[in-house]
Amino acid sequence: MNVHQFLLILLARKKLILAVLAATVLLTLGYSLLQAKTYKATASVLLNYKGVDPLTGLTMPGQLLPGYMATQIDIIGSKNVALRVVDQLKLASSPAVVAQFKEASDGRGTVQDWLADLLLRKLEIVPSRESSVLEISFKGADPTFVAAVANAFADEYQKLSVQLKTEPMKKASTYFDQQTKQLRDNLEAAQARLSKYQQEKGIVSLDNNRVDVELSRLNDLSAQMVAAQSQSIEAGSRERMANGAGGSSPDVANNAMVQNLRVSLSMAESKLAEMGQRLARNHPQYVASKAEVDQLRRQLNGIVSNVSSSVSNNAEVLRQRENELRSAVAAQKIKVLELNRARDELGVLLKDVESAQRAYDATSQRLSQTRIEGQSEQSDISTLNPATPPMAADGPRVLFNTLVSLLLGTILGVAIALLAEMLNRPIRSPGDLKESLGIPVLGTIEWNPPRRYNSAGLKNLLNPRRLRLN
Repeated sequence: MNVHQFLLILLARKKLILAVLAATVLLTLGYSLLQAKTYKATASVLLNYKGVDPLTGLTMPGQLLPGYMATQIDIIGSKNVALRVVDQLKLASSPAVVAQFKEASDGRGTVQDWLADLLLRKLEIVPSRESSVLEISFKGADPTFVAAVANAFADEYQKLSVQLKTEPMKKASTYFDQQTKQLRDNLEAAQARLSKYQQEKGIVSLDNNRVDVELSRLNDLSAQMVAAQSQSIEAGSRERMANGAGGSSPDVANNAMVQNLRVSLSMAESKLAEMGQRLARNHPQYVASKAEVDQLRRQLNGIVSNVSSSVSNNAEVLRQRENELRSAVAAQKIKVLELNRARDELGVLLKDVESAQRAYDATSQRLSQTRIEGQSEQSDISTLNPATPPMAADGPRVLFNTLVSLLLGTILGVAIALLAEMLNRPIRSPGDLKESLGIPVLGTIEWNPPRRYNSAGLKNLLNPRRLRLN
């Protein structure tokens, strides 16, 4: 179908199109005139939302901002807000409303839910373009009532937004309160274990000075033991030489008494030898000189024996000192190791106390914050323009409905004309004949309707037919 054929159809079905258009306009006009007047009241609320919590100072993620306005629209249009409006305006307490509810729903459900659904049907929420203002509009037959409902929706939305923000904080505050008590018990238990361990180990201070002192003492004892070992080894060598070599021992040879006795014994022996050359062995002088030599020799042997015994005793003392120092070093090592182990265990207990303290402090801080947030009545929503009773009716809009009916009636008439044409397709142009029969058109005969002349009794004259070849 081309444009020419479409225009031919419209021309042929113009009466049908005009009849449908007239019927549509008349029905719309009659319906608009029969409708009762409706009034529309609008309350504007401002959302002061900048992505930053005014209480905690925390910044919300940027990807949550685009959906914030849509979320607030859903909250305003929720059943919860509508039920709050019903309770605020005390709509369910009216006997007439209760009677209407029973008649409309046969007593099924509750009157609050029924009224909430009715309010939501007439509620309109429109966000302003590129701003944070929401317009809450309500339509009804009473100007005062629609203004009251619009303001009630704005007020209850503001209260609900505060409640939605504080209720999670109150629940979190209860949870953090329980966790704080448990963490306090854990901290007290950790501190009790630390105190008990300090009492058992006799740890007065928590610093490392004691370990350093004991370690320094161990180093001193080790140095003394090394020196004692050297002295013991040297004394052992002297002891062996004194017991084995006797007079050739350095300790014996360097003894003053031994040296004096050796000098005296040498002089006495020289004197005895000289007397032996002059006197007989039984001579009293010789006998006296020999007795003196024997006495000096006995004294020398006794002193040598005493010096050797002294060297042995000195060696034994040094060995005992070495053993004592070795025992002291071993005991000091055990003590240092015990202190290191105690320090390590004490460090673990201290870390447990510090961890418990940090957890308790963090939870206490979070508890204080959530408790403040749960008690805060601050809201980022404020009423910009409260609704007032409208002076003029919002509907029915007769002129607008008439214009719309003209457009819809025209479209409907054209559609009905096309449908009628499809059900009974006549031949209106050579193109229709070609499409219907599938044969080319050789020529057309133009026919003009006869003209009637009603004056002077003339007969109707017919125009002659004209043949046109294609």
